[in-house]
Amino acid sequence: MRDAAVSEQLLAWYDASARVMPWRVGPAARAAGQRADPYRVWMSEVMLQQTTVAAVKAYFERFIVRWPTVVDLAAADDAAVMAEWAGLGYYARARNLLACARAVVRDHGGVFPGTADDLRALPGVGPYTAAAVAAICHDEPAVVVDGNVERVMARPFAVQQPLPTAKPELVRLAGQVTPRLRAGDHAQAVMDLGATICTPRNPACGICPLLGICAAQAQGIAAELPRKLPKPEKPVRRGVVWLAVRNGQILLEQRPAKGLLGGMLGFPTAGWDGRDGAAPFQADWRDLGEVKHTFTHFHLILQVLTTNTTANPDRGEFMPLQPADLPTVMRKAYDLAAADPAFAVKTPR
Repeated sequence: MRDAAVSEQLLAWYDASARVMPWRVGPAARAAGQRADPYRVWMSEVMLQQTTVAAVKAYFERFIVRWPTVVDLAAADDAAVMAEWAGLGYYARARNLLACARAVVRDHGGVFPGTADDLRALPGVGPYTAAAVAAICHDEPAVVVDGNVERVMARPFAVQQPLPTAKPELVRLAGQVTPRLRAGDHAQAVMDLGATICTPRNPACGICPLLGICAAQAQGIAAELPRKLPKPEKPVRRGVVWLAVRNGQILLEQRPAKGLLGGMLGFPTAGWDGRDGAAPFQADWRDLGEVKHTFTHFHLILQVLTTNTTANPDRGEFMPLQPADLPTVMRKAYDLAAADPAFAVKTPR
């Protein structure tokens, strides 16, 4: 296979079939001289880590309306950003978002660096995000490799070594086919192909632009690639979550900045995240059952306890609740409690 053939076919397909994204400058606009905004591309790439495009679009649009520039985001209140992020998951990304925005304003005058190497020096910016922003915004021929790119490289070249051990070879192949010109469009073409045609299951090989040059398809093994080593079974953790209501307000506390759900508002908990502790105050707690949630590295089962009280807590603060601001695991506990007629919490309109 000629390495150039991969990029040529991908770019021709992308010119005709590029997805429309709120953070993207399409191929026609690019050809006319319009350039992508590094702030929007960076934010989208951070949000898209471990998350789908469909889930991200609404969050991205809300963030851009509320904080239209990196200067606006850098000046934002931490709690406001964490509340807007609620439900998107992987909350360390929101903390990194703020840290990076503030570094760009403090150290770079509010302008994102223009090279992958300089971008990598920013807080929370890894090799993939740095390469994506440099390629998409500045056409640097940086090697952009995520799960979609790994798959699109493994199949045309029939790489049968399993991930993660195959990662270095897939990175090498991605670099080998990255063109010197239109590197940003090429990177987005590979992402689009992996998301829409060269999918993990049931790839649509019959309409793939690489059909005639894909070694895996010719061998009848495209759907089997990339192979992966078996994942270890996730452990199960257990804990308790306390939901207390006083005068229509609910007891909330801000979690430590570092660690699981760092910086988020949530209900007092114990026993699942390395933080042991008693109930926030002595009460006749009602056991409403359990909720389950899966994090990246473990499954969680939380026992949900509720009470109505007039007491002052030893931890946390009673305040109005906006359920949409809760992280997903806390929202699950709230939804279970809200089904109990005795759980009389008021939510702001």
